[in-house]
Amino acid sequence: MLRPALALMLGLAVCACGAPRPAPDAPAGTTRTAAPLLAGPVIPPGFGDADPHDWNGRAPDSYPVHGIDVSRWNLDVNWHAARAAGVNFAFIKATEGGDRFDPLFLSHVAQAEEAGIPWGAYHFFYWCTDAATQARWFIAHVPRRPGGLPPVLDLEWNAHSPTCTTRPAPDMVRAEAATFLAIVGRHYGQRPIVYTTVDFFRDNALADITTEEFWLRSTAAHPAESFPGTPWVFWQYSGTGRVPGIGGDVSLNAFAGTPAAWAAWHARRAQRRNRSWPRERGGRCPPRVPRSPRDIWGQRMGVNGSFP
Repeated sequence: MLRPALALMLGLAVCACGAPRPAPDAPAGTTRTAAPLLAGPVIPPGFGDADPHDWNGRAPDSYPVHGIDVSRWNLDVNWHAARAAGVNFAFIKATEGGDRFDPLFLSHVAQAEEAGIPWGAYHFFYWCTDAATQARWFIAHVPRRPGGLPPVLDLEWNAHSPTCTTRPAPDMVRAEAATFLAIVGRHYGQRPIVYTTVDFFRDNALADITTEEFWLRSTAAHPAESFPGTPWVFWQYSGTGRVPGIGGDVSLNAFAGTPAAWAAWHARRAQRRNRSWPRERGGRCPPRVPRSPRDIWGQRMGVNGSFP
């Protein structure tokens, strides 16, 4: 259960346009002067899998840098043990739609930091709430963290949602995604990574988007087969991973490069505390989003693609 003090740190305040104010620029359990998160020495993965796949071609273990992604469903996590077992990064679910906040986000963040694991927060997009509302909800709950990984926009169909199974047209999907990326990217000073699945990628012609960094889910084939011609930065290769220190299944991910490439990518794409961060004080609302999705897709931040 979250301590009241931690909950108050991320309490909502309403600005003049009805949007919540951003979360304080420090993660739960730390201070505003916390040292930047660092990408420590890469530890080779000592992972298992409850349902291992027989890989043809290049397998996940050919990549040296691995990590995990977690949410409220990962109740039992010893982050120090996970780090020792080869967890070099973590993506942690923060928000969903415009009204859901993962109850374990603060706990996972604080413990990941204690274990020296760079983390990034992800938002699960809900197709029955507009993108601007969802972006403001994410900003209200996720602090900017020097050294933290870029935020992530999780794009997939809400197939099991009890309240929203709508599937917008591809042009609407891409426009809404572009709106979210623009608002969130400006606030954190880093363009979000886009996570997606094989079917969603195909259904919405995301291969036409060449200005974003992708985190791709492909649990039965290498991304080169599932997403031909699409560069990627992270590969989610299992949803049934077993990691020492973590009870039950956990999703496993590989970074598309060497330890040196990982250090360079983190140095370039980590959040930074600097004067360019916008100040959201006095009830001032987030900036107006450019009207043209085409213009938004052109606002590239960082380098897209796999790494040597």
